[in-house]
Amino acid sequence: MVARLNQPDPDADIKAEIKSIYEEHEGRYGYRRIRDELANRGRKVNHKKVQRIMRELGLKCLVRMKKYKSYKGTVGKIAPNNLERNFTADAPNEKWVTDITEFKLFGEKLYLSPVLDLFNGEIITYTIGSRPTYSLVSDMLEKALERLPEDHQLLMHSDQGWHYQMKQYRHALESRGIVQSMSRKGNCYDNSVMENFFGIMKSEFLYLKEFESVEHFKIELERYINYYNTKRLKAKLKMSPVQYRTHFTQAA
Repeated sequence: MVARLNQPDPDADIKAEIKSIYEEHEGRYGYRRIRDELANRGRKVNHKKVQRIMRELGLKCLVRMKKYKSYKGTVGKIAPNNLERNFTADAPNEKWVTDITEFKLFGEKLYLSPVLDLFNGEIITYTIGSRPTYSLVSDMLEKALERLPEDHQLLMHSDQGWHYQMKQYRHALESRGIVQSMSRKGNCYDNSVMENFFGIMKSEFLYLKEFESVEHFKIELERYINYYNTKRLKAKLKMSPVQYRTHFTQAA
């Protein structure tokens, strides 16, 4: 027995690597994501073993998904639901989705307006403001369109919020040859990928971090979105959105 106690731990390396992945992702990864990240690094480890080691090391995923309500403005009917819940795209810049969500921080409200590419779940760009004015959306669109190649077949999906019904918004899409699509009235599932991103962001970022001020929140949000795009493994892709896009463009 004594001899065995003096044996080096055969799992020492893997434990160190699991701990380092856990810390790198600030406790956001559970055992499945850690297993996928290990696989990406060329180490095949069974998820049960990862789970056991995490338990031994006292590493718990800190994220608990919470339900939340997204911001809803008034509703009208402008564009058909061309997306029809077909949330997959074969290439970048085929289908983008957008929405607005609301935060309450330091007694203030903040509104976030991002654009997400359904091909890889990447956040193309976003704007943030203290009021849900039209410029929140028009600035977001302007920034997003700078990323859009001249030659494209893009469909842009949103809910029926008043921003997306504005003449200026519709005209901006039309002038770039973008097809507009809208969710059906009161149907959150028609834009569920965007809702899902808001849920993840709130669980992994908003409820997990402490902020000193609204300015600090904005700096950390930018860091988180960069992390989300470039480092955070998407379970379905087994890599981050940007890695997936890079793979695709190199293979194409």
